[in-house]
Amino acid sequence: MIFKRKSIRRYDENLSISEAEIEDIRQAIINLRPLVKDIKVKFKIVESKETTSKRGEYCLLMYSEQKPLYLLNAGYMLEQMDLFLASRNIGVCWYALAKTKELKLDGLEYVIMLAFGKSHPEDFRKDFSKTNRKDLETIWKGEHYSDIGEIVRYAPSACNTQPWRVVSEENCLRIYRTTQIKSFMPAGKLSYYNSIDMGIFICFLDIALSQKGYKYERILSTEKCNDSELIDIAVYNIE
Repeated sequence: MIFKRKSIRRYDENLSISEAEIEDIRQAIINLRPLVKDIKVKFKIVESKETTSKRGEYCLLMYSEQKPLYLLNAGYMLEQMDLFLASRNIGVCWYALAKTKELKLDGLEYVIMLAFGKSHPEDFRKDFSKTNRKDLETIWKGEHYSDIGEIVRYAPSACNTQPWRVVSEENCLRIYRTTQIKSFMPAGKLSYYNSIDMGIFICFLDIALSQKGYKYERILSTEKCNDSELIDIAVYNIE
């Protein structure tokens, strides 16, 4: 699904998600794995017309406690839904700037939404190598685990900013978020959404490492800046 998924921005109005598919989605939400277990989260499915979204039939809204790493956790969990929905031929678009009137749910703060709707199989990606992504050399320093790098560089990000930077060592991957991003997104919003992006990237990284048979220990940082350009995100110690 990493190679199939893509951001779907146009939907066929003649297609509709069935009640059975909605129930499958609700069950998938229950089975989502958190990145940080002690952060309370809730999800709500609403019709797109209940938000400012102009895409899809429904939106999946995510709410969370605002604890350290909650944005990483949001990206990590919702990307699992992105991949799950692609497996059901349901298209998804991360909708950063869309709004909902319900900014709180059971005391939790609104974070972000996924717009989604039933799609044709041909709407999804056929040749992932044609995807607009940075060269591996730009995001991946070091010669180790380049097979993993060639997979995870296809992770989606806000306005395709691709804020991840990785230093690969013999038995270690060091994950950073760069602050040197140029984007038309408002500067005050960029850090917020790039933190969510890093959670998406970590989701891809966990999947790729497991699929390739690597055993690892992931240690999350507190997103502190270690210099003027890079923010520590995680260290993966690999057996």
